[in-house]
Order: sequence, then structure tokens, then C-alpha cells
Amino acid sequence: MANILIAEDEERISRFIEKGLKAAGFTTAVVADGVSALDYASGGDFNLLILDVGLPRMDGFVVLKSLRAMGSDIPVIMCTARDSVTDTVAGLEGGADDYLAKPFRFAELLARVKLRLRGGGTEATQTVLTCGSLSLDLTTRLASVPGKEVELSAREFALARTFLENPNQVLTRDVLLSRVWGYDYDGASNVVDVYVRYLRTKLGAERFATVRGVGYRLLEI
Repeated sequence: MANILIAEDEERISRFIEKGLKAAGFTTAVVADGVSALDYASGGDFNLLILDVGLPRMDGFVVLKSLRAMGSDIPVIMCTARDSVTDTVAGLEGGADDYLAKPFRFAELLARVKLRLRGGGTEATQTVLTCGSLSLDLTTRLASVPGKEVELSAREFALARTFLENPNQVLTRDVLLSRVWGYDYDGASNVVDVYVRYLRTKLGAERFATVRGVGYRLLEI
């Protein structure tokens, strides 16, 4: 499995990203400043770098420029609280492979990580996810069950996508919370249970099995 370097100086965010990536099966390392990010990323031990722009000691743009000047072709996803077009263009023109503005949902980051690790562009992206007779079109954002198409809210769609990307796997409430709602939600929240009920109502209660004391599993029906 791929080894991912997370360069982020805000501990709450780095923990959120690391927890989600480990749950998805990746190995990770975390650094909190630009000098360390450059040192680790240039060593050749990592398959991808998630790079915050606002790092101390050396900002993300300088880290990226230095890596590319060294000849490193490690895929880089830049993350920043800045969302201006100028910053986005600067990152991409500087050699970044992708760019995410904070706050972001983990499901979006994970999808981009998987795409960059495949080394593909948009043509490699899967547009329809299926599990048994349930399907989810990532382009139209419509779910389909036998006999009907179902419209989902943005949060329902993100939750359904997470289940369909991990069929028959037990997903804990903490994992679902971090992937769908992000690092701004309290781990004690019952919002996951509420939205699973919404999906059960719309897509069929029998598809979503409760694993008591742990979380939920999408069944292939």
C-alpha cells in the first residue's frame, strides 16, 4: 500500500487526515514544517505528498518549487485555507498535481489521493459505483435501486459514496464522521446515525447493517 507524507502544521487537521488515510489502508508520516517536508519528500520513500501552503520555516510553494528543481516527480496535493484563483494557479503552475481549499471533506481528499496514485487524469475516474442492485452515479449524483432513481442531498450523497467505495466493509462511526463531515465535527455527534437512517429510508433499510458498538456495513443485495 502507498506511503503518504502529510505536511501540515495544524495538529487537529493532520490528525484528521492521518486517521482517515490509515483507515483507508495507507501508511502515513506527518511533519509540521516546510524544511522537514522537503527533507522527507525528497528522500524517495513516499508515493504522495499532501502539502499545506502555510507551513512554518518554509512555505508550501517553496517546498514544491524546491522538490521540482531537484527533479522529484512525487505527486503533490496542496491544501490551504486560501482559495483565491491566484493561489490555485500558482500551486498548479509550480508543479502541484491537485489543489484543495480548506475546509474540505475527507471523501473528496481520498478520491483525489486515489486518482493521483493511479497516475491518471479524469479519464481514469470511475463515474458509477455499484454494490449489488444499488448504484450511484458520481456525475448526476443520482442513486439507483430496482425500479427507481433517488435524489440525495449533498451530505447523503457523500455518505452513500463512502459506503459504495467500501462495500461489505465495517465502517466505524468515527471513520464515517471524519470522511464525510470533516474535522469540524465532534466525534461524540450522532449525526452519522441520523444520516444512515435517511439512506435507509431512501435506498432500503436492509442494505445498511448495524454492527453494534462499532458502526455500519453496506451489504450486497
